[in-house]
Amino acid sequence: MVKVRDIWQRLFPYGVFRTGEAVYLTFDDGPIPEVTPKVLAILDRYGVKATFFMVGENIDKHPEVYEQVVKGGHAIGNHTYNHLKGWKYPLKEYLANVAKFPKETKLFRPPYGKASFRQRRALAMQGYRIIYWDILTRDYNPKRTPEAMLAKVKRDVRPGSIINFHDSLKSNERMLAVLPQVIEFLQAQGYELRTL
Repeated sequence: MVKVRDIWQRLFPYGVFRTGEAVYLTFDDGPIPEVTPKVLAILDRYGVKATFFMVGENIDKHPEVYEQVVKGGHAIGNHTYNHLKGWKYPLKEYLANVAKFPKETKLFRPPYGKASFRQRRALAMQGYRIIYWDILTRDYNPKRTPEAMLAKVKRDVRPGSIINFHDSLKSNERMLAVLPQVIEFLQAQGYELRTL
């Protein structure tokens, strides 16, 4: 019997959907002063480290928030400079936008989870580790409740899960409401929460 994760791995070579035995909390689209410091406060309260896939333009706009993430001991990943949807851009332009990212990291997550095979292969050849997720909370959707997000995590989490949140204005209140509940659940289940 073919497992769903195997199908995804075949469809998206060069991408990581799950890894290891820990669980990994990830945040896309920051850093922004209205949300990222609140996420950091919650993570600090529970003694948890996470991975932040940042938009380069936001780092340039808010370097002090970027520094808070780094000083907190969290991992940083590249989410392109301008949050580009890969399938809409030619290879050279997409790679140039990834290269414009202002910090050194070899973790990469394509915005919207969309990058062409050629883009993923080229990034992998440059040494990037391309990180997707196996649990998408959809916290950016205004119709998605914190209760629904928590239920999804409870139902789908397993060793190696990569959980996708967003430290953005779109997801602000819903994500901040559910994040402590998710952490408490994962810790109660005995999962180790680590950075990628």
